[in-house]
Amino acid sequence: MAQKPSIPKGTRDFSPVETARRNYIFDTIREVFRLYGFMPIETPAMENLSTLMGKYGEEGDKLLFKILNSGDYLAKADRALIDAGETTRLASQLCEKGLRYDLTVPFARFVVQHRNELQFPFKRFQIQPVWRADRPQKGRYREFYQCDADVVGSDSLVNEIELLQLIDEVFARLNVRIAIKINNRKILAGIAEILGQPDKIIDITVAIDKLDKIGIENVNKELAERGLTTEAIERLQPILAISGSTDERLAALSALLADSPVGVKGIEELNVVLNGTRDLGLRAELDLDVSLARGLNYYTGTIIEVKALDVAIGSITGGGRYDNLTGVFGMPGISGVGISFGADRIYDVLTALDLFPADTTKATTVMFANLGTAETVASMRALKELRAAGIAAEVYPDEAKMKKQMSWADSRNIPYVAIIGETELAEGKMTLKDMKTGEQKLVDTAGAIATIKGA
Repeated sequence: MAQKPSIPKGTRDFSPVETARRNYIFDTIREVFRLYGFMPIETPAMENLSTLMGKYGEEGDKLLFKILNSGDYLAKADRALIDAGETTRLASQLCEKGLRYDLTVPFARFVVQHRNELQFPFKRFQIQPVWRADRPQKGRYREFYQCDADVVGSDSLVNEIELLQLIDEVFARLNVRIAIKINNRKILAGIAEILGQPDKIIDITVAIDKLDKIGIENVNKELAERGLTTEAIERLQPILAISGSTDERLAALSALLADSPVGVKGIEELNVVLNGTRDLGLRAELDLDVSLARGLNYYTGTIIEVKALDVAIGSITGGGRYDNLTGVFGMPGISGVGISFGADRIYDVLTALDLFPADTTKATTVMFANLGTAETVASMRALKELRAAGIAAEVYPDEAKMKKQMSWADSRNIPYVAIIGETELAEGKMTLKDMKTGEQKLVDTAGAIATIKGA
């Protein structure tokens, strides 16, 4: 007996209902992106590994899916490394390409490669799948979609304020209550400075970014494992414990970071973004989170993370400013800021809260029953007119008992069934049945269009 086929762990098939619901999310986000002046682009699923490696930190590099070279991929490999099991060093010899880990690094490559064709500031959005060799678990997949919006070629903090407004608008349209957490990487750099360990900024950010997930004790343990001194860890505690309103926490941070120029700059930038956002107003909660680090190494300024208030799930949107990303591709001095919506987690939130609109999965509005060859020809003429009027219509393809055809229409939640039998054929009309009320009436095609559109 043939083995039942399956798909890789961390990937999923999507049924028609699931696909329609996902498209509702994509369409909502896409519409808001366009409302804010962003233009669409697409990049390949695979990139050269030289493009991807070293952009996500040590942990991110481990999660890159690498693609074996075509043909005899071992031909140019160092046999000594193979015998020694040096898989990490072998990867560069066996693989020249990898699946994209996110959409931001490919976008940076796109900007550098097409710099002479773009007008700066350049605002783009991108809705495509990404891949990470992570351990699959609830809310975390190996293949998932990101919906990104980025602005490059502008240092203005107006962009951050606009992106916060955009996030607020998307989730308001999706009816999801959210909290937006905000911080600034310069503040984190300032913290590393006043701890006396500026060279440990990456170790500090990677560890404290896990505070909500693993707690302060485990964060301290990881900081020690990463080489921070006991004194530095002790000095960090009151910073992570800062409480009060956003303004009170900012004031406390300002006092603590007064001797750190980079920290002071971070406070100034955060104040501009917070005050600009408050002036415009948000429906979402906006909160300063000193532990927010967004583990990706390329962030240099504002960092943003969004959590759903009514569902226990990880971040559903994140982003920030990255002043140095295009520099690694030979184009220094180009500042950028962007956000990424996690469509798969948003789907899980909408499902858990039953927030998908009832008509999201509706496809066909009218099904024509199949009662014979001549009747079907007449039905197809009529449904062509319905489609021209913007009404989704189809004909049941096989001659079958009426009960079976009606059951099929009912199982797909089709609102109307049109019946053209001998009598209707002779009169040039159809019987239009409302599947919800059971009401039937004899109408011509124009009458059917008027009835359906007037419903």
